[in-house]
Amino acid sequence: MGSFRNDAGIFKVSSSNSSSEKVNVSIYYEALCLRCAKFIVNKLENVFENGLISIIKLRLVPWGDSYISKSNDTIICKVNKHYGLIYCIEFLAIEGRQKEWETCFDSLGLPEEHILDCYNSGKGRTLELAYANETAHLSPPHAYSPWVVVNNQSLGNDYANFAAYICKAYQGNAPPPSCKSLPPYIK
Repeated sequence: MGSFRNDAGIFKVSSSNSSSEKVNVSIYYEALCLRCAKFIVNKLENVFENGLISIIKLRLVPWGDSYISKSNDTIICKVNKHYGLIYCIEFLAIEGRQKEWETCFDSLGLPEEHILDCYNSGKGRTLELAYANETAHLSPPHAYSPWVVVNNQSLGNDYANFAAYICKAYQGNAPPPSCKSLPPYIK
């Protein structure tokens, strides 16, 4: 497994663990929600630094407490494949600069047209409805955002300790060294 931070502060990762050993981690969040942005920028990024990304299958579901609106300025489409873009946009949200979201494309070297085409073509709306449906059918229902689920188990209020839950759920032979330094207490 290798990871590094590029000039834009974004992590790029390659992993060698088989998908059958990986822990499923889903983050249900609301784009530009300050609490969600802080979780993504300050907590979730740690999985890239400490090696946990090599043992997880990470899904980001941008819906949270959102609702469908004709005037919705949703700009994220297929973004669950582009953690760097999410990180950049949420970082700008923390700084109160979310209107500068388009600068993230340049800083990451991402082609803007793919995201905007997805949004303008209606594919974004299809994803939006799918995320809304998935979020509405969580069990237990999500009570706030971010809502963290590890192997189909909600962490509830203990979402900040998600790394410990990942390590506990991992069934592979060689957990990352960071699992040894995590607190052993979890529900």
